[in-house]
Amino acid sequence: MVRQPQKRISLRPEWRAATAAIALAIVFLAAPPAHSQTFTVLHNFAGGRDGSQPVAGLTIDRAGNLYGTASAGGAGYGTVFKLAFKNSGWILSPLYSFAGGEDGAGPVTAPVVGSNGTLYGSTAAGGGGSCSEIYEYSGCGTVFNLHPGVAVCKSVLCPWTEAVLYRFAGGSDGAYPIGKLLFDQSGNMYGATFDYLQFGSLGTVFELTPSGSGWTKSVLQRFDGGDGQYPLAGLIAGPSGSLVGTTYYGGAHSDGAVYQLTPSGSGWSESVLYSFQGGNDGANPAAGLISDNASNLYGATTVGGSGGGGTVFELTPSNGQWTLSVLYSFTGSAGPSNSLVLDMAGNLYGTTVEDGTYGAGTVFELTPSGGSWTYTDLHDFTGGSDGSDPFGGVTLDANGNIYGTTEAGGANGDGIVFEITP
Repeated sequence: MVRQPQKRISLRPEWRAATAAIALAIVFLAAPPAHSQTFTVLHNFAGGRDGSQPVAGLTIDRAGNLYGTASAGGAGYGTVFKLAFKNSGWILSPLYSFAGGEDGAGPVTAPVVGSNGTLYGSTAAGGGGSCSEIYEYSGCGTVFNLHPGVAVCKSVLCPWTEAVLYRFAGGSDGAYPIGKLLFDQSGNMYGATFDYLQFGSLGTVFELTPSGSGWTKSVLQRFDGGDGQYPLAGLIAGPSGSLVGTTYYGGAHSDGAVYQLTPSGSGWSESVLYSFQGGNDGANPAAGLISDNASNLYGATTVGGSGGGGTVFELTPSNGQWTLSVLYSFTGSAGPSNSLVLDMAGNLYGTTVEDGTYGAGTVFELTPSGGSWTYTDLHDFTGGSDGSDPFGGVTLDANGNIYGTTEAGGANGDGIVFEITP
């Protein structure tokens, strides 16, 4: 078999700032400081069947299997993979390799496990349409479903079958769906399109509704700048059936916003919960949001804050208003670019992209204590064999083990999957 030429993603400066997919100048130094946790590389990507440049984080199912995407490699346009623990180690199985045409190209977000056990996800490019402003790949992006074959597979190299649920056309239809998808209890799917340089559009929120044997797409919101611009992350479910998300730019101060969409009659009503000011509160939230049982929202900004390297923040509702509190400010040049994780004890976990001792990113924990939060550095990436640029955040299992990816570094320079155990 002739291997397809490797395509390395070529991104414009604005897109690089938004997704933090930046080629770093790595300085190889001594081993990182010792931490009480154990850091293990579970897989080194090689740019072949397994893929390359895993920008997204991971999704874990009830059985403890991990699923993710690589934005390049495979047939040249990215892959979807599964990691399963068998015997005494983790085995990676490539599930699908994108061909770069109508099936999509460049997946940059983690897949979602549906109620039927199949995978749903999106590609930032491919699928058709006349969008080529960001990627060297053509096309405006897709939403897809992957399901295993009918026959029982006894090998790790058993590909799954893809069905493209929707192909974006660009313009008013939206383009570049790079945020994680969200299902509601009725099986409807929600997401956002980035729409960078799509004339007349600064981003959209869309809904895909099952209809017979297909899906019907509706645009719920078109951003105009004042309410937000360029939503990079997915949405979460808010109170009373609402949807809540972030935009990287826009808002009252053009530094990003937190917005809410609430069902209203036959449509949706939008409100801006907070507009970032670019000061100590931070700016440019590429990460999405999470919520606790009290409906407080937690998120992160990539830059700004008292240290200049981004913030972790909390938004608290009170009498119809929302109050922002900065829980932590990072130093460095690029803070968290993906959503945080909240454990049962109320601790927050995440990654920074260019922070840490070596400027190659960190994994961190924030622990609430006496009305404040204590920061713990769980790992400093060196840019060498332990990886570099952990854009995708982290995922926790039931035992408190932490899993994530790095876009670069590792044994082959194509990124890794890692585990941190308590």
